[in-house]
Amino acid sequence: MTYDLVIHNATIVTVNASFEIIPNGLLCIKAGKIQRIESMPSNKSLPAAKESIDAAGGLIMPGLVNTHTHLPMTLFRGLADDLPLDIWLNKHIFPAEGAHINPDNVRWAALLACAEMLLSGTTTCCDGYFLEDQVAEAIRLSGMRAVLAQGVIDFPAPGVPDPGENIKIPQTFCAKWHNPSSLITPSIFCHSAYTCSAETLKRAKTHCDEKGLLFQIHAAETKNEWQQIKNEHQSTPIQYLDQLELLDENTLLIHCVWIDEDDIEIIAASNASVSHNPESNAKLAAGIAPVPKLLKAGVCVGLGTDGCASNNNLDLFHEMDMAAKLHKVDTFDPTTMDAATVVKMATIEGARAIGLDKQTGSIEVGKQADLIVIDTQAPHLMPIYHPESHIVYTAKSSDVRDVVVDGCVLAKDRKVLQLDIEEIMAKVRQIARHIKKGR
Repeated sequence: MTYDLVIHNATIVTVNASFEIIPNGLLCIKAGKIQRIESMPSNKSLPAAKESIDAAGGLIMPGLVNTHTHLPMTLFRGLADDLPLDIWLNKHIFPAEGAHINPDNVRWAALLACAEMLLSGTTTCCDGYFLEDQVAEAIRLSGMRAVLAQGVIDFPAPGVPDPGENIKIPQTFCAKWHNPSSLITPSIFCHSAYTCSAETLKRAKTHCDEKGLLFQIHAAETKNEWQQIKNEHQSTPIQYLDQLELLDENTLLIHCVWIDEDDIEIIAASNASVSHNPESNAKLAAGIAPVPKLLKAGVCVGLGTDGCASNNNLDLFHEMDMAAKLHKVDTFDPTTMDAATVVKMATIEGARAIGLDKQTGSIEVGKQADLIVIDTQAPHLMPIYHPESHIVYTAKSSDVRDVVVDGCVLAKDRKVLQLDIEEIMAKVRQIARHIKKGR
């Protein structure tokens, strides 16, 4: 057999069920799928292949899965930092979106996000925003895998001037992009329980259920949100969503910072998943999500970066390091959130949280070939005793050398192949000048 792509001379961190690590690894890909994974003696010849990549002694691992993004918000990176969330959102971000979020700007901002994610090792993302058609086009051009959701909110928004259309537009979006053979899976993203009515939430979830799609929502992110829902509905945000029958295995709850033991029991019983965004939560001083308790209860938790307006990057290597260390200091327990657990959150558990674990998230025969090569030929990566610890505590996004999605090489030698990064950055710089001028 002649394979499409062979990658060799690497340690393979499979993130399979037994977290197998294969030295002197050989990985063979055909028709977008992984066909062979094995350790190859140095005296053995490589299998025939149309293309081969010598990993030069580096690490091969599954491509990272970012479970929560707002890709067009790369436009607002650093626009309004060091502010409380309610002021940041209502006084700065919502007005900026109203003034500057249009189809052309969304397209260029999403392309910028794709380039940033690919160069930092992310092969799959789960996004929610307005004008999501443009985001989908950018993702398609990049070659990435993604779950993409049209945003829903109960007041005029970019692309949805009439809130009465706020469910019809995502329904149209889902119909357009619902293709099982595509790398793009549509979804619906309701902003929150305080910006969407009960009727809006239930209509969005019903449509997702009818089409077998993921329903996404910010939940229990801040103390103010917790207090508002408590005052209006006499329940916690999680209890309120549960009362509306919105929680099940096709629901992604984003943030889940302000939750208690009862909330955790509800989430676990419902089989809903959680997207943990530690850097965004920390930067906005929202708090620390009780992720160790969620994991102990059996809840599926993936990692997310949130948007660049509140993080300010899409770098999951940063996120892994932050997640591991934040929860250690919060629990005063250095064994909490060990490296292997965090790697799983950034790969297979993230894929499971967004319903893609059968396709991606681990390196296993029969799965789609979504993977990255980490260059370990650098002083800060010497020596290597435990690859999973290096991935979480030592490696940087800039160490990602090659990126493969669906068997296609999308980045090679730290260069994105399918996008014109110089053109994208020039366009975004031009847009940013208008934003800075308040136009």
